[in-house]
Amino acid sequence: MRKIYSNPLTKRYASKEMSYIFSEEFKFKTWRKLWIALAKSEKELGLNITDEQIDELIKFKDDINYEVAEEREKKVKHDVMSHVYAYGVQCKKAKGIIHLGATSCYVGDNTDLICIKEALTIVRKKIITILSLLKKEALKYKDLPTLSYTHFQAAQPTTVGKRITLYMQDLLMDLDEVDFVLDNLKLLGSKGTTGSQASFMELFNNDENKVKKLDDLIAKEMNFKAVYPVSGQTYTRKIDSKVLFLLSNIAQSAHKFSNDLRLLQHLKEIEEPFGKNQIGSSAMPYKRNPMKSERMAALCNFVISNVLNASITCATQWFERTLDDSANKRLSISQGFLAVDGILDIYENVISDMVVYKKVIEKHLMDELPFMASENIMMDQVKKGKDRQQVHERIRELSQIASRNVKEKGLSNNLLELIENDSFFDIDKDELKEVLNPNKYIGRCISQVTEFIENYIDPVLNENKDLIEKIRKVEI
Repeated sequence: MRKIYSNPLTKRYASKEMSYIFSEEFKFKTWRKLWIALAKSEKELGLNITDEQIDELIKFKDDINYEVAEEREKKVKHDVMSHVYAYGVQCKKAKGIIHLGATSCYVGDNTDLICIKEALTIVRKKIITILSLLKKEALKYKDLPTLSYTHFQAAQPTTVGKRITLYMQDLLMDLDEVDFVLDNLKLLGSKGTTGSQASFMELFNNDENKVKKLDDLIAKEMNFKAVYPVSGQTYTRKIDSKVLFLLSNIAQSAHKFSNDLRLLQHLKEIEEPFGKNQIGSSAMPYKRNPMKSERMAALCNFVISNVLNASITCATQWFERTLDDSANKRLSISQGFLAVDGILDIYENVISDMVVYKKVIEKHLMDELPFMASENIMMDQVKKGKDRQQVHERIRELSQIASRNVKEKGLSNNLLELIENDSFFDIDKDELKEVLNPNKYIGRCISQVTEFIENYIDPVLNENKDLIEKIRKVEI
């Protein structure tokens, strides 16, 4: 095995649960479930199919004779017909009614849609679990002031908890989209070679009601609410495009979080988990590289770029179908889900054990706070009768001196000391001390955290509490 390429998505990143959905075993077992659903539905609608034949199909539904199918495919060069043949070898009584009236896309496309549904269900569960972990951290640090940044330049303070709500809101939007896609995902059903259902009209003697009912029965058997009302031979590839855009949106949200964490780790304010025996660099023993966040970002880049595959495939389909979508779909859909699965596992791991260094956060904030306090000082001086423009100019001049002290001489920010000692200002030491209280500058951050969680996050978590995994340790 070491001499053959192995996909890192299944070997290193994705969970066994997600990998199984895109395995050959899941695919071929689903084909057999679809053939059983077809036979049951056709029997219910009056075709000459017996309970004995259906029981035989059910008996061998999980006992796939792969060797027979593989040997047959070497001869006929057709995977679906090879598996029809192999199933028939096991089910001698039912051999003649397997795949009755259907085309290859009956099992191929319906299975793809089933895989998408199952994979999205896993993605949904993991997003909800991450939201529950982020909620815990947001509440824990809702009142911890921190320096915020615009353009990665120091800006008005926020709180660590408030910043976490930004990541939560992005994921909540993604969750809404997951729910929308799942609620509207349909089965292809039994549409025939060009979507006209002509073969089924022939089977049911042109009884349109029975042909339409066949679609409904198959959908119900496969746990879908409905089928797409019209199609060519395949379901519209707009579905694949929509799904990959959804996965891209999730990756965008995760990438934003991973970027911020990498920057915060550089600032030594917040770090991702680092194992006791973990090695950060082969050359520099002291290093603690944010490798998990970097890995998350790398997988996110792959998922975001993967969108183009489905877009091109959808745009270039000819009439009722062409086969140039097949190889691309096998790669883009499965690998998109496998990568997102890995991304969400890393996200969960990082949030579960990230480390917050309060003293460093406080130091960075206090280094910059005198500059931010200058506006409050200016307003207080105006209230005491000073000219606003004159106060602004004098603070600007002193700010430049303080800035040079910091940047050129490596000294602490002494703006407030300069203001205190300047005869122009009517201000005392106690007033300046109050100006340096960080809580004066965080606005409604604390309320925003609690309101956002109570109004938007808690309803989702309460509705899905059975899906939230119990303090799961994802090994990364």
